[in-house]
Amino acid sequence: MCSKGAKLHLGCGSVHLPGFISVDRAAYEHIDFQQDVRDLSNFGDEEASLIYACHVLEYFDLREAVDVLREWRRVLEPGGVLRLAVPDFDALLKVYWASGSLPAILGPLYGRMVPAGNGGRVIYHRTVYTFPLLSTILSAAGFRGIRRYNWRDTGHASVDDCSQAYWPDIDDRDAIHISLNVEAVRAE
Repeated sequence: MCSKGAKLHLGCGSVHLPGFISVDRAAYEHIDFQQDVRDLSNFGDEEASLIYACHVLEYFDLREAVDVLREWRRVLEPGGVLRLAVPDFDALLKVYWASGSLPAILGPLYGRMVPAGNGGRVIYHRTVYTFPLLSTILSAAGFRGIRRYNWRDTGHASVDDCSQAYWPDIDDRDAIHISLNVEAVRAE
């Protein structure tokens, strides 16, 4: 349970966002609830005004995604915002064609990671998204007002995370932004 209007940071890993309730399976000091983010049954209906999940949804199978998003929607208040960031398949294709290097896109595409406190268990990305696909899934889960957002315009822009991922580098004038950043509103 949390107070009405809470902000949740789901699948936060090592990234701590001040003012957010941190939820992750990993064992970091700042984690408020160490649990799988697909099950938020310890949170009541309509408690959160904002849910942020940065490079988390791709760890679920595409067939699981709608149910996961419906659970997150349940916790959001009507009109609450779901802010997602996932690897952008269209951008990764641009990186591949620009670089000619398959290794340049393997990390964002397959996402091999060993979370802290996970007993050394390796997890991988299980799907990839384009804006049209993510929009379809969000609509099926009961979200509206689906749009891209600029990470620079968020209240947590000063905290570096994967929503700010660029290839080859953010400071490169011709860099390709490889994170698909999408916001959606919980429909009534």
